[in-house]
Amino acid sequence: MDEALLPRKERSIWEILTWELTVEEFKKISFVGAPFMAVAMSQYLLLGVSMMMAGHLGELALSGVAIATAFCNVTGFSLLWGLCGALETLNGQAYGATQYYKLGSYTYCAIICSLPICLPVCLLWMYMDKLLVLTGQDPQVAEIANRYAMCLIPGLFGYAIVQSQVRFFQSQSLVLPMMFSSLATLCFHIIICWVLVFKFGFGSKGGALAISFSNWFNVILFGFYMRYSPSCEKTRTLHLKDVFLSVKEFFHFAIPSAVMACLEWWSFEILVLMSGLLPNSKLETSVLSICLSSDSLHYTISFGISVAASTRISNELGAGNPQAAQIATLVSMLIALVETLIASTILLCCRHVFGYAYSSENDVVIKVTRMVPLICLSFITDGLHGVACGVVRGIGWQHVGAYANLAAYYLVGIPAGVLCGFVLKLRGEGLWVGMVVGSGVQMLLLSLVIAFTNWKKQAIKARERMLHGTLAGENESF
Repeated sequence: MDEALLPRKERSIWEILTWELTVEEFKKISFVGAPFMAVAMSQYLLLGVSMMMAGHLGELALSGVAIATAFCNVTGFSLLWGLCGALETLNGQAYGATQYYKLGSYTYCAIICSLPICLPVCLLWMYMDKLLVLTGQDPQVAEIANRYAMCLIPGLFGYAIVQSQVRFFQSQSLVLPMMFSSLATLCFHIIICWVLVFKFGFGSKGGALAISFSNWFNVILFGFYMRYSPSCEKTRTLHLKDVFLSVKEFFHFAIPSAVMACLEWWSFEILVLMSGLLPNSKLETSVLSICLSSDSLHYTISFGISVAASTRISNELGAGNPQAAQIATLVSMLIALVETLIASTILLCCRHVFGYAYSSENDVVIKVTRMVPLICLSFITDGLHGVACGVVRGIGWQHVGAYANLAAYYLVGIPAGVLCGFVLKLRGEGLWVGMVVGSGVQMLLLSLVIAFTNWKKQAIKARERMLHGTLAGENESF
């Protein structure tokens, strides 16, 4: 009798985790992650297709487009992508808590808050040529970059809406409509880009206009599905009062989310800029650009797993299922580890021919071959830290991710890259070592945070936030 009155000891995750549960969670993560890889790849290729077509216009046009793309990514697209990351927490947990009407309110709130932020970004882009000349850039290249950026301005506003719409569908695991819409947008982009660049003779400006048209084409496709699909009937409702009441809550997560994203995006651009200061800078910059392109292409796979982890964890926490959220975390990290090991092994086996995919110049190919082991390490560290970032977004700890990024990249990674690249004279390999170290430190920091997470406490917080609208305790202990 007395024993029955004693509180039951809660079973640990290792006691309840079975092969059947692992397989079931693997299916759920794959259902979200696999289509989202295609979504991420399609969005990544929009900029890539425009740059490839600009490359056929000559070296000067390619240089201008490449610089404009990097500048716009750093100052605009990364900021908007980060801001909309708040919806991964808010929409995901609202959906898990069956507060379906809140998804529409949060999504419209994100759009209303993001669009005004585009205005100062546009102002910055309008004076891009003057800023580039001040940094020592060739005036002709700066002028082409400025014209390209000006034509990207309409697309910036479309991008802000698209990212909010993506998070709206993502939180409900409506990934197939996203995949088909994104692939349709990519096909539309390839056609219109070719027409504008070559048929209408707009040159490099045509590539930027094509991105703007494609972003708005995607907005329209998503908007039609959101408006008319029965799948969104419960979640697309618009209550203006709730939208404006959600502004404070949105920025509570959006600001650290933007800082988290920008710190990471900027660190890689700093890497490329520093390569221009190395001896034989043309070779070093070309090789590092190839490495960065390869790493970014692979990261679309890791990003798909990351999105699936974020969705599953936010849904389960909102539903008050802490152990299910913990299982989703473990399985997603395991998937990322296996995938990155396979990708790294394949690349390592192909290292002697890999460079020819990008260049026929012997010096570049030899240098890329030497860099392949470091790229393989990047695959592993970036893949694991990417999924860890997804877990952090699902919980609502964007501020923790921002602190981790600041410490990992700017206090450890970039200084290590400078030390290895310039002091130890390892050049491009040294700079990349710094980024691997930074990514590894970030992975370690976030893994430690996740390992010591009180999942039951986070589930209670998520439920309180969704059911009672409280932000209390967001920055308290794990």
